[in-house]
Amino acid sequence: MSEKSNYRLGFYCAVGAAAGFSAKAVFVKLAYALPTDTGLAIDAITLLALRMLFAAPVFGIAALRTRRSEPLSHWQWTTLGGVGLAGYYGASILDFWGLQYISAGLERLILFTYPSLTILFGVAFFGKRFGARDFGALLLTYLGIAVAFAHDLSVVSDVGRVWIGAGLVFASSVAYAIYLVGSGQLIARLGSSRFTAMAMVVATVATLIHFAITRPLSDLITQRWEIYTLAAGMALFSTVIPVFMQSAAIKYIGAARTSMVGMLGPVATILLGWAILDEVLSAWQFIGALLVIAGVMQIGRR
Repeated sequence: MSEKSNYRLGFYCAVGAAAGFSAKAVFVKLAYALPTDTGLAIDAITLLALRMLFAAPVFGIAALRTRRSEPLSHWQWTTLGGVGLAGYYGASILDFWGLQYISAGLERLILFTYPSLTILFGVAFFGKRFGARDFGALLLTYLGIAVAFAHDLSVVSDVGRVWIGAGLVFASSVAYAIYLVGSGQLIARLGSSRFTAMAMVVATVATLIHFAITRPLSDLITQRWEIYTLAAGMALFSTVIPVFMQSAAIKYIGAARTSMVGMLGPVATILLGWAILDEVLSAWQFIGALLVIAGVMQIGRR
């Protein structure tokens, strides 16, 4: 394909990934709202383990299909393990913990500090540069997030819980930015499908080890059927499909632009939170959403 076609494909993949990832918080909040047999909500690591188990067959098959590819060097294995742990295990468990304290919309807004972190890491460690159009788009999207974020703070009653949740989600954002920056170079060498499958296998193993250390194995088979349905939906629509789409986007338009296009996520999450979770939606959030969309449209134009 031509460079223009590749850029367009990468942009659409980034939008699709953002939409899928934005629904994750809604799946998680719906699962947390369901009491278990003990009367308590399902804990974060059990829910994450179920999500990874449902997604594991797809990534395992994808990894096996690439077993005859060029072998990895020790450095590539080390890097793959690091970004897999940071992006699909570390960022996920921190985010799941944070969602126990804050709303889906607020979580997505805090999480989307990662584009600026991605840019800073890229400039600091890989000599990346950003053009004037990218910088202007970044300003638009962050202004939109700031407007919506200010609204959410104005309606919060328990400030302590918000600070705990915000801190956990921000730590998730840092881990995810590390993944994005580190994955760009590996994807260029390994291909998006091979890299994604192998990184998810690393994260799945780490998640299951964490679960085995902290929870009884019976927790995986004694949940309500609604929990399994939500975990399976999250695995397919908010993990498998968007993960591969995001890796393709990084390949075609780069980590920094992919992270900026992904800022559609807060808009989608706010709307889904309002429609499904009855979270507050106001004119200020709409203004913020419009600014974010304007920034993403700017990215979409080459």
